[in-house]
Amino acid sequence: MTILVTGSNGQLGSHIRQKSVRSHHQYLFTDVAELDITNEQAINEFVSAHKVDTIINCAAYTDVNRAESDESNAELVNHTAVNHLAKAMAAVGGLMVHISTDYVFGGNHNNTPCREDEKVNPTVVASGCRYLMFRTAWLYSEYGKNFCKTMLDLTASKPTLKVVFDQVGTPTYAGDLANAIVSILESHLELGKEGLYHYSNEGVCSWYDFAVAIGRMAGNLNCDIQPCHSDEFPSPVVRPSYSVLDKTKFKQAFGLKVPYWTDSLELCIRNIKNNN
Repeated sequence: MTILVTGSNGQLGSHIRQKSVRSHHQYLFTDVAELDITNEQAINEFVSAHKVDTIINCAAYTDVNRAESDESNAELVNHTAVNHLAKAMAAVGGLMVHISTDYVFGGNHNNTPCREDEKVNPTVVASGCRYLMFRTAWLYSEYGKNFCKTMLDLTASKPTLKVVFDQVGTPTYAGDLANAIVSILESHLELGKEGLYHYSNEGVCSWYDFAVAIGRMAGNLNCDIQPCHSDEFPSPVVRPSYSVLDKTKFKQAFGLKVPYWTDSLELCIRNIKNNN
């Protein structure tokens, strides 16, 4: 298999680069400097020249607040480019691996974990390509900008901090998601197992709980972290109040163990400290 990874300098792409070192497949890593995924011709030429038969799309416009005022660019990256990539794989009978988000579920979900069959990504499905979609949530890692790294800085520098407690989900370590994707492509992708799956770490917490755990694990104990309501931080984006993902389908299909969120957080913080 020749696997193209787009957005490879981001959180997930960086971890896939690490996990793929021992793969027997050929991985090609690109970011916007190497391949403009909003350019359909450029994608088709790259796929043809390198005989790509699998694309892992890690590129996304993830700044949800900014997207409200920059709708055209968000649409270009999160919809148009995805369509180009999916069509390129459909043309060669290839596989599209796409990363989606818990934000598709919108507001209150009645405190019931979200199932895969409740929503789909019509752009990828409509292309007619073979696909694996992983809907994830609250992604963080050692790379780029994310909640974990922000809280590490704030809890080390601020005497007090307010974090919302009325939004509940599951933090997901990008290294765990990357490991799952690479493992599936290596040996777990059997006929009939393509489709949409949920992947987040195990467990449930609020953003407040997440922040408290980060501060404690980092040893930043002098910051007084207080819970607050979402309406204390007005935002143009309506975030889900409960977006816990049901991973039953994923675990039954692939038999892979999903780490508990605090175990993975501890590993990530340790890596960040060692790298510094």
